[in-house]
Amino acid sequence: MGTWTDAFFAPAEPGLLITREDFGRLLLDLGRERVVRMPWVLLAGRLCANASLNWGSVSGEANWDPQAGPGTVLRTEEPFPENVDDDPPPWGDSDEEARVLARGESMDGLVAALRTAPYGTEDVSVAFAGVDFANPAVKDWFWYDDPRTTVVCYALARPQERPLKAEFYGTRRGRTHPVRTCLAHTYKIVSGSGPVPAIASVAARHFGPDQVTGSTLG
Repeated sequence: MGTWTDAFFAPAEPGLLITREDFGRLLLDLGRERVVRMPWVLLAGRLCANASLNWGSVSGEANWDPQAGPGTVLRTEEPFPENVDDDPPPWGDSDEEARVLARGESMDGLVAALRTAPYGTEDVSVAFAGVDFANPAVKDWFWYDDPRTTVVCYALARPQERPLKAEFYGTRRGRTHPVRTCLAHTYKIVSGSGPVPAIASVAARHFGPDQVTGSTLG
């Protein structure tokens, strides 16, 4: 399976939730600037900003399962049941339960669906199929066209602590940052170092130039 990294971007102001309208504009820019590719899936419920995107999060599960249509309820499935950990996130296992609100292929459909989501009262996430390798700026940074590069945008009902640098099942220490609005993506190999420029530039437009970034390796 190899080693994967989940990277994230968030506003510098601790626990800031941007408005529903601004969140929608963030999603539109990701699509219009060919940073992400379709389809998308919109969820609401109890989500964890620290859930491993490809190996345990319900956002990733909904993204990979096209049969999970509106109304489907998804719950965390522990990928490594032998690793029992009672610590809460961000250092312990995630516990999620969310329902699929909508899914589709167009950004207009996503913005329309977001208008009726329980924004600010429940955790909301939008999972995209991945980064758009048709964009040279994206493809060059990600080294090769790996379709498993999931991208998820979170709007959380309450702040959650996200580590600036951590390893799954690693040492439980280090700095964290409280997030409510958060953009996360996963990757295996990149050709550069630091945040992916094509993603960072869009995130900074909505989170501010002093946005906080971090990653979890595991």
